[in-house]
Amino acid sequence: MNIFDKSFAPSEATIRYLDGDYVVLKPGTFVRCAITGKPIPLDELFYWSVDRQEAYADAVTANTAFERYGIGG
Repeated sequence: MNIFDKSFAPSEATIRYLDGDYVVLKPGTFVRCAITGKPIPLDELFYWSVDRQEAYADAVTANTAFERYGIGG
């Protein structure tokens, strides 16, 4: 798959989040931030919750989720 190919269409991946890593269950080019809904390219995915199995766009958004739900909430 080549992103410069005219038939290329970004698709949402399904991810299983682990401690310090993740497993791609359904291939795609991005996941959605659980707080903002913003697409996050997989090569820019650095913040997620293992307990809630959700991704965050950045550290500020991850902190917002922590403040909102607490640990494991």
